[in-house]
Amino acid sequence: MTSKQAGRPSSFTQEIADEICARLGKGEPLAVICRDDHMPAVRTVSDWKAAHPDFSAAFACARDEGFDAIAADCLDIADDKSGDVKIVGGEDNPIEVCNTEFVQRAKLRIETRLKLLAKWDPKRYGDKVDLNHTGAIGLTIAPEDAEL
Repeated sequence: MTSKQAGRPSSFTQEIADEICARLGKGEPLAVICRDDHMPAVRTVSDWKAAHPDFSAAFACARDEGFDAIAADCLDIADDKSGDVKIVGGEDNPIEVCNTEFVQRAKLRIETRLKLLAKWDPKRYGDKVDLNHTGAIGLTIAPEDAEL
């Protein structure tokens, strides 16, 4: 006798769809959300978006909100000075010095988030690429009998 194991949900439910959108809106990546046992696989979420236009629209809005939340998180990390300085020396001669490990870790956290935002939403968070030519182009045509 074989026992049926519970699998990941594949049938669309509004409750799960709402939870996905709420978590996306807070900046949580879909791959992380879908790792939870009660959540469908990423591919299933894609199928749901294709089959349910209302969910697809809510998903897109939630994703935009999530991107903004990640950008705001970058500001919070940059503004957090709590670990920038550490005290070295004994109790009788304490000296404040820059905590470079904390500062570099904060820099890495910000850069990682900004790079992901630029990949996920290049129009809003990517570098502007200007492909317009503004200078002059000179062209000289050599006569056919000229030596090159």
